[in-house]
Amino acid sequence: MGRVNDEVEALLREYADLLAITGGDAFKARAYEKAARAIGGHPADVSALEPDALREIPNVGRSIADKVAEYLRTGRIAVVEERRSKIPAGVRELITIPTLGPKKALRLYEDLRISSVDELAAAIEADALADLKGFGEKTQENIRHGIELLRRAGGRVPLSPALDTAEEIVAELSGVTGCRRCAYAGSLRRMRETVGDLDVLVAAERSAPFMDALCALPATAEVVARGTKKTSVRTGKGLQVDLRVVPPQSWGAAMQYFTGSKAHNIRIRTIAGHQGLKLSEYGLFDTGNGEPVASRTEEEVYARLGLPWIAPPLREDRGEIEAALRGELPEVVTGRDIRGDLHTHTDLTDGLASLEAMVDAAAERGYAYFAVTDHAPDLYMQRMTDEKILAQRERLRELDGTRGRTRLLHGTELNIGPDGEVDWPAEFLAGFDLCVASLHSHFDLGRTAMTRRLVRACENPYVNVIGHPTTRLIGRRPGVDADWDEVFAVCARTGTALEVNAQPDRLDLRDEDILRAREHGVRFAVNTDAHSVPHLGQMRYGVATAQRGWLTRDEVINTWPLTRLRAFLRKGGRRS
Repeated sequence: MGRVNDEVEALLREYADLLAITGGDAFKARAYEKAARAIGGHPADVSALEPDALREIPNVGRSIADKVAEYLRTGRIAVVEERRSKIPAGVRELITIPTLGPKKALRLYEDLRISSVDELAAAIEADALADLKGFGEKTQENIRHGIELLRRAGGRVPLSPALDTAEEIVAELSGVTGCRRCAYAGSLRRMRETVGDLDVLVAAERSAPFMDALCALPATAEVVARGTKKTSVRTGKGLQVDLRVVPPQSWGAAMQYFTGSKAHNIRIRTIAGHQGLKLSEYGLFDTGNGEPVASRTEEEVYARLGLPWIAPPLREDRGEIEAALRGELPEVVTGRDIRGDLHTHTDLTDGLASLEAMVDAAAERGYAYFAVTDHAPDLYMQRMTDEKILAQRERLRELDGTRGRTRLLHGTELNIGPDGEVDWPAEFLAGFDLCVASLHSHFDLGRTAMTRRLVRACENPYVNVIGHPTTRLIGRRPGVDADWDEVFAVCARTGTALEVNAQPDRLDLRDEDILRAREHGVRFAVNTDAHSVPHLGQMRYGVATAQRGWLTRDEVINTWPLTRLRAFLRKGGRRS
């Protein structure tokens, strides 16, 4: 399930890791990483491309194109399977630990015969790595933390692939004869950053056709349990899907019940109880005579309890019910409110698409404005120069006004150095329409130093947005340690927006951070940080995270008209 491009990308990345584990050519491994990234970000479906067209994808040469064609033809790549057979499964398991690279994983196996996460955790606790070169106290602490991150994630699936799977299942079941309604519920409908399993609901008079259809889906690898009201299957990627079929008249109650969260539902049932009512997945009933009083729509159920409809991302028992009772529930931002994207990249640095391709894609999305923010020179591997960025600006000015109503902004993503300094001097930064500034290194600075670093960046009169502020990667890297309340206060004081980065492996700021930051009066920018045309479609994840953080349209700067946005980007007039 999902895009074939994503499957190919995952396989090529695995091959790059396998090459690294077995001591293969580092240049070759890097070539496969680049090709994987290029295919994952390619806008066209690679399964529809001829071999010659595959080679036109950046970083995909003849050898890699042949392997992609082999996978599309047979569902396997022989050299990948051959390389897998040379490495114990446990060693491949080790490289899933954040902070533990392929070479260290192989050392652990060769020197200590460690071939599982549990064995490695036990070895660290027993101080068995003390004499192993390259595994000092700091390294062991990092690995220990990586194991904690891995275990904390457990069997949960990231939001993006879970949503892809759910939408495909809903599409399939919606086509079954007799389907009145079909939708996903649970934590996925609340758009949590990871999902334990999928809850899918169908409204129909007969359940059997839908149970049959779910069990027969190509993605279904195992039928866990089958019944008339509920069937559970497991996909080939290990995700459990629970399907429930309810009577059409119970649809609203069932959606409310199975969307959750558990804590939210307990509060709702308590309110019902105080009114002499009982709420279940089948409806809201009068406890005296058992008669149904509401069930067909969620709005009807909430209204009967004296509440407005509460958007699913808010249903976490974080004050939403109290706000609803007071009539103060926020009208959260939606995808329709987003007027533009303020953090994107092209192939001038580490993006995969040309400036023209990215601009065309933004115009097709109907954006009122679109910012290109390629990396600045302090990220040396991107090889940015003054001449390159100025040439890009000139070309962007030529394109401005030629793509419908989409206005183009020229920006840059600056690197925040250890002391809070950024790449270019003030007189050069003054030429940009906006500047995003982000942390890309030195993640282990102490709390005081990290706070000072971020504060100094916010106080720079040319920094408009702090990109992916905590730098976290979900399940792989924790956010940096800083006094965030101090940072939030400085953002509010200086007119510096905080980014809600929509990349599914970031979603940074987190919803919890957003809730804290908005109390300080901070403004936010929901951006994709797109490095390819398909990445522009990830805006939905950033919007969902913003909703979970209770953000309204007025708090998100890229929902504003361009004139208001430009005024904000001048940072109170301090920019020339």
